[in-house]
Amino acid sequence: MADLFIPFRFLVTLYSADKADGATAADTPEARREETGEVLCGGQFSEVTGLEVTMTPKTITEGGRNWGALQRSGPTSFSAVTLKRGLTTINDLWAWFDVTTRGANYGYRLRGEITMLGNPQGGPGSAPVPVLTWRLSNVLPVKFKGPDLSATANQVAIEELQLVHEGLELIRPGA
Repeated sequence: MADLFIPFRFLVTLYSADKADGATAADTPEARREETGEVLCGGQFSEVTGLEVTMTPKTITEGGRNWGALQRSGPTSFSAVTLKRGLTTINDLWAWFDVTTRGANYGYRLRGEITMLGNPQGGPGSAPVPVLTWRLSNVLPVKFKGPDLSATANQVAIEELQLVHEGLELIRPGA
């Protein structure tokens, strides 16, 4: 029977932003990595919140139109994405946050992907399969929270990482 529990279901990968601007969706994660540029940092997380886009409509009142105002598309805003309870094999996420808050690299932005992993198809021991991917553009970390340090606790390496971004796109595998 397939393993139904994947503790870190969300794979976060961050790429250099300069090569990613002209990237298009590809069929496999490997092909997406090749087209989007160098992988700079990433990790796996248990929870992702804030995948939200809000458009504020513009209301136009027209003289002689008594049956309501016209509604037009207005500015779009993106919520901050919060990644919770994560693991990474190296301190690359902390290093990126540290670089963006100091000196010459202030505001160093990346392009990111958050891939939701589904249950393995090949049975026990098989790798989880990508279900869908959210692509973020011009990502900037704004909050990094490490775990509480205790010798008796088994905490995760990253308690919370909050990212702001300038664009959100949903990509389905094979689409």
